[in-house]
Amino acid sequence: MNSTSAYHGSCLCGAVTFHIDGPIKAVTHCHCSQCRKAHGAAFASYGSVPGTRLTVCDADQAIRVFKSSPSVSRSFCSNCGANLFWRDAAGTFADWVSIALGTLDTPFEPVRHKHVHVQSGLSWVDAPTIGQAHKAHHTDVSLQASTQAAHPGLSA
Repeated sequence: MNSTSAYHGSCLCGAVTFHIDGPIKAVTHCHCSQCRKAHGAAFASYGSVPGTRLTVCDADQAIRVFKSSPSVSRSFCSNCGANLFWRDAAGTFADWVSIALGTLDTPFEPVRHKHVHVQSGLSWVDAPTIGQAHKAHHTDVSLQASTQAAHPGLSA
């Protein structure tokens, strides 16, 4: 279990840094095609926090935002291309931000985590053996609407 309640992170080039004041919740490893393409990886790992607990320092104004669906925006560094955050402006968790966990500089070990959209995953990636896997959507109602908005076109 991780006792840290404050975290620091940055993009690859360091132009964008951020601070999280409080615990990171709702840790997911998403295997959908949008997250794979956004990260250039077999799956993307995110943790969520209330937006009021995230402070971003972008002195060079390097952050760019891409709307991947009508209510979902993905933020990345325009200098190095690092995927940083995504947010769903609609639904119950419109005030939360999901942070790409690979950008954390402070060590982080989730208490709980799960794999989602594994049916969309790559054939050469073995099914998850850790955490909890869900084929099409979160069974956690608190995350379901946000996940579906971030991954349009995926059926439950």
